[in-house]
Amino acid sequence: MATYQAVQLAQFGESFREAARIVDLDLRDPAPGELRVRNRYAGVNGIFDTQIARNAVDYVKIGLPTLTGVEALGVVEAVGEGVTDFAPGDAVVTTRFPGGYRQYNIAPQGHFVKVADDSPEWLALASTGVSAWMALFHVGQAKPGDVVAISAAAGGLGHLIVQLAALKGCEVVAVCGGPVKSEFARSLGAARVIDYHSESVPEVLAREYPNRLDVAIDTVSGEIFDAFLDNVAPHGRVVVGGAASDLEGRPEIVTAPRIAHKLYYKGASVRGFMNGLLAEFWPPARDDVFALYNEGKLKVCFDEERFLGLPGVFDAVERLLSGRSMGKVIVDLR
Repeated sequence: MATYQAVQLAQFGESFREAARIVDLDLRDPAPGELRVRNRYAGVNGIFDTQIARNAVDYVKIGLPTLTGVEALGVVEAVGEGVTDFAPGDAVVTTRFPGGYRQYNIAPQGHFVKVADDSPEWLALASTGVSAWMALFHVGQAKPGDVVAISAAAGGLGHLIVQLAALKGCEVVAVCGGPVKSEFARSLGAARVIDYHSESVPEVLAREYPNRLDVAIDTVSGEIFDAFLDNVAPHGRVVVGGAASDLEGRPEIVTAPRIAHKLYYKGASVRGFMNGLLAEFWPPARDDVFALYNEGKLKVCFDEERFLGLPGVFDAVERLLSGRSMGKVIVDLR
């Protein structure tokens, strides 16, 4: 029987590299209602992968061993009985765990979305692009004229949120580290870039945007979250999409008034954004993101580091966690 390789979580551990390994699996024909897809690119979610390795993702119940990875773009090789919407040769994307870190994915047809071709841009749009849209519009409810602040603005998610907010007519305040990332965010439409390597985020916001942040999308936490919360506008929304600074699971103890005191008198809110819990709302977001890309209004930028094959997954995860990446991090599985 033919075989293929995949990255499998064999045990729980502190890091993805420690907990996962590459294994050989039997390659079977698709059952009724299934597709067999040869993956060509995988999208990397380093924080999620690390938390999966630690069994620390509350809404995903892990039974060992399990395959890994969420996002992949590939080409359909075979379809099971009863499948009429897909055919061999179709390019498709999946954003369903664990469809990502594997050479082949055999899964129900409902796990896949057909895209125009096998260019990696479609992978980024169908996964991170949809996440960006959901965070900004579904959860953040951004509208034209809003002041929108974004942390990690040069990252895979952030660089798409910056563009979507600017296209909506929002005033974008981008937070990122270093002159290269700052210029990148500025080129995407950010009106104000705060380089936290050379400026104090709390001081800049307090001076230039006091109580003016209609929407603030944070994936970092710590001081940046506090600064966003301190300067949220009346009826503003602080969207929590992650806590990269607290990856070790040891949040700092903060002695301060409860956030209710900061929210109540402004009628403001803090909203959690977990895209995996919003799958029913993905289709309109995907349609909008795809249309903007087809019209040439939205661009996808990839990190300059290239990662090849399943062994490259481990390096790609660590690259993303390092904070050095800029744009979407992917692995070429061809």
